[in-house]
Amino acid sequence: MVLGLLVGLGRSMRRKRTSSLSILSSKRAPKDYYKGKNCKPTGFHTRKGGYVVVDEKLPNYVVPDLTDFKLKPYVSQCAAEVKTTEATNAAK
Repeated sequence: MVLGLLVGLGRSMRRKRTSSLSILSSKRAPKDYYKGKNCKPTGFHTRKGGYVVVDEKLPNYVVPDLTDFKLKPYVSQCAAEVKTTEATNAAK
């Protein structure tokens, strides 16, 4: 009796391995569990199986007007070194 109690305590104190089997997934969870993909819902489900999108939950991106912007949107991966007059004046 005492030996079984000690063995049980030893097993509970032992570190358990973290493996992919211990990760909670929708297959190992309750029937109504939905894990998702780390994205926020944009609406809600209705009782009849429909889905209502709420405008306040949609992402709103604010982009400035870039019509007269001189720089290009992409940067070359192999950019060449450019010498400017500011760099030469600072070195003197």
